[in-house]
Amino acid sequence: MNWLTRIRSRLPFKSKRESSENLWVKCPNCAEMLFAREYEANLFVCPRCGHHGRIGADERLAQIMDEGFSVLPAPRVKEDPLKFRDSKRYSDRLKQARAASPHHDAFTAALGSIMGHKALVGVQDFTFMGGSMGMAVGAALVAAAQRAIDEKCAFIIFTAAGGARMQEGILSLMQMPKATVMTRRLKEAGLPYIVVLTDPTTGGVTASYAMLGDIHISEPGALIGFAGQRVIQDTIREKLPEGFQRAEYLHKHGMVDMVVERKDLRERLADLLDYLAPAQAA
Repeated sequence: MNWLTRIRSRLPFKSKRESSENLWVKCPNCAEMLFAREYEANLFVCPRCGHHGRIGADERLAQIMDEGFSVLPAPRVKEDPLKFRDSKRYSDRLKQARAASPHHDAFTAALGSIMGHKALVGVQDFTFMGGSMGMAVGAALVAAAQRAIDEKCAFIIFTAAGGARMQEGILSLMQMPKATVMTRRLKEAGLPYIVVLTDPTTGGVTASYAMLGDIHISEPGALIGFAGQRVIQDTIREKLPEGFQRAEYLHKHGMVDMVVERKDLRERLADLLDYLAPAQAA
């Protein structure tokens, strides 16, 4: 250890690396460097260009729900049923994802209220293996929908996924009809089922419960689609229109009911619940 290192170790200041990692965030859209606290205070929306950043389940629930909500326990399913391995074992990928997340898998649900209106809210976290839909996600969604039925309240889901979890093969694809059945049961119970599409919502999630809501809302600029743009373009051999598969394009063509900025989402959802389930207002 040289003299400069010894002196630095005694100073009551944080290292340059610690400070730079915590103080600044680079906007993925406009590439502007943003003060992290300003970015967080703005609900993780870039104050320069309005880009809506991806956020985790805890941040989403805190933004949308009233204080005092309770997170539902995550159902346990058989892990790594196919003993899958690519560049690394699937079991190792799960351990790595859980080490970086406070939750067991990519879907988290909570029971509480939104501006006094009782609701059960489910959130997919894209940071957990791309929000991919496997057996754990399917089981958590089904359990949340059943709890909404038991509680006789609306079910609101925030989708964010790259599609089905390939490491679980056909078992992940079976979550599509499984979740679809639950959306039908919600309708039969006369309960509102509202979907908020966030960036990105793709693959089997789009092909099932993400597009079966009574009302579809999207955050600005969210990528929403089934197959990727390159795959579609190569298949039809035509250039795709500007903004294809973005929230505003889908809204214009009738696939999304409304595009709502994050700062207005909580109030808009409360208005919808007031209209769809007025008797549940506190």
